[in-house]
Amino acid sequence: METPAAFILVGIPGLQSSYLWLAIFLSAMYTTALLGNTLIMTVICMDSTLQEPMYCFLCVLAAVDIVMASSVVPKMVSIFCSGDSSISFNGCFTQMYFVHAATVVETGLLVAMAFDRYVAICKPLHYSRILTPKMMLRMCVTIIIRAGMFMTPLIWMLIHLPFCGSNVVPHSYCEHMAVAKLACADPMPSSLYSLICSSIIVGSDVAFITTSYVLILRAVFGLSSKNAQQKALSTCGSHVGVMALYYLPGMVSIYVAWLGQGIVPLHIQVLLADLYLIIPPTLNPIIYGIRTKQTRERIWSLLTSCFLPFQSGFMNIRLFRS
Repeated sequence: METPAAFILVGIPGLQSSYLWLAIFLSAMYTTALLGNTLIMTVICMDSTLQEPMYCFLCVLAAVDIVMASSVVPKMVSIFCSGDSSISFNGCFTQMYFVHAATVVETGLLVAMAFDRYVAICKPLHYSRILTPKMMLRMCVTIIIRAGMFMTPLIWMLIHLPFCGSNVVPHSYCEHMAVAKLACADPMPSSLYSLICSSIIVGSDVAFITTSYVLILRAVFGLSSKNAQQKALSTCGSHVGVMALYYLPGMVSIYVAWLGQGIVPLHIQVLLADLYLIIPPTLNPIIYGIRTKQTRERIWSLLTSCFLPFQSGFMNIRLFRS
C-alpha cells in the first residue's frame, strides 16, 4: 500500500484568525531561546571557572533545548505566516524522532543535575572523586542511549503502519498521537507503548529527583551557617523551577491527549503541546542566568566586554564630530 508523499499540518485548529500574533509570539520566544541558550553555552565553554559538572550538564541542557525548539518552531512559524503546511513523510517522522528524543534526553539531564546537587551538598568531600569527567561522560552517553532505545521502536511501529486515508494532521507539528490516528490500521499498540514508556521514564525520573531533593533539604537545614543554607537553597531553587516548568506542562499535555478527547477542546490540546516544547527552552537560560550567581556574573562580564568597545568607539566618533 502506498504511503503519502507528504503530510499537511493544520496548525492550531480554530485559531486561524490569531496566526499572525502566534507567529510573532513564537518568533520572539524562539529568538530568546536561541540567544539565551547560546549565551549560556558560550560562557560555560569560555570560562575555565565554570568547568564543574553542574555547569557542564547545564551546557548540554542548553544544546538540547536548542535542538528541541529548532525541531518545531521554524515550521510552526512558516505555517502561521505563509501557510506552508506541507511536510514530507520522512521529514515528519524525523521531526517526531528529534522532538520526542530531545524530551527524553532533557528529563535524563534533570536527573543528572539533581544527582550532581545531591553529591555536592550531601557528600562534598567525595564530590571530585564521584563526579569525574569519565563518570559525567558515561552519564551523558547513557541518557542519549536511553532516548534512542525509547524512540527507535516507537518510530519503527509508526512508520510501518498503513496511511491510506487522510494525510491532514490536526496539529502544528508531527506529534505522535496526532499522526498515529491517521493510520488505516489500529494505532493502539504504538500509542500504548508511548504512554507506558513515557509514564515509566517520567515516573522513575521524578521519583529519583524527589528523593534527591528531600535528602538535599534535610542536609541543608542541618547546616549551621545561614549563608551556606541560603546559597544551597538558591542553587537548588533554580533547578526545582526548571523541573516544575518541564514536567508539569509535559505530563498535562500527554494525559490530556489521551484522556481529554471530547472534553478538552482540540485547540487547547495543541496549544499545550506547543507551549510544552517552547516555554522550557526559552525560560531555562533566564532562570539559570538570573538565579545562579556565578553564571550571572560571567554573562554580565561577557556582555560588557563585547559591547563596551562599541560604546567607547561610538563616543569617540561623537567627540570627534563635535
